[in-house]
Amino acid sequence: MRWPHERNNSVSGKIICIGLGPGDPDLMSVRADRLLRGAQRVAYFRKAGSRGQARSMVEGILSPRATEIAMEYPVTTEIPVADPRYNQALSAFYATESNRLLAAAQEGDVLVLCEGDPLFYGSFMHLMIRLPAERVEVVPGIPGMVGCWGALQRPVTWGDDILTVLPATLPQEELAGRLRTSDAVAVMKIGRNLEKLRQALILAGRLEQAWLVEYGTMPGQRIRRLTEVSGPVPYFSILLLHGEGRRP
Repeated sequence: MRWPHERNNSVSGKIICIGLGPGDPDLMSVRADRLLRGAQRVAYFRKAGSRGQARSMVEGILSPRATEIAMEYPVTTEIPVADPRYNQALSAFYATESNRLLAAAQEGDVLVLCEGDPLFYGSFMHLMIRLPAERVEVVPGIPGMVGCWGALQRPVTWGDDILTVLPATLPQEELAGRLRTSDAVAVMKIGRNLEKLRQALILAGRLEQAWLVEYGTMPGQRIRRLTEVSGPVPYFSILLLHGEGRRP
């Protein structure tokens, strides 16, 4: 029996973020696949005018009857990250999209798609902190860097090696310092920062060790030593330095 003052939340759903893994659908978790195949409402981020990588990754898995909610970033590269307008635009965007998701969840669960793992440099984190904790659930996914070193088929850390994950958006001198003192390294967010990263590797004396993996585990995967790379690289690129530590 429900007392008159008690609120009926039975129709309100959760906002469930699904980690899709590094790109290959075969590397998605069984749970993620099951939830996606039964989804009635699906949200995903994308750049205006594009389909979005996350949405492309689930092609053929989603029901054609599922309601899709596209969340289009207001800025990508148009405004520099250091410009105060960048944070202002994104803050307003995440607040708006959080309210959209809550409204959609009044009809039942909403799945939010996220490449890699949602809690590892994922855009969903910015929605998560704006949503009621009891309405949110996260399904972990294999991070993109794991898919990349799996594609290389080389051990990343041996024995007591320390793995450092760096965003290439850091200043060149800081990148060089961390590259110099780390054993194994994964560098993300490369894009327009490639040449700065290259100079940091030269300063750290580690350019010859660096591998660049583009579209790891996805169609179009490409693996090269950084010394063989010139010109721009795609957003989905990760640079790897392998540890050479203790082993039997």
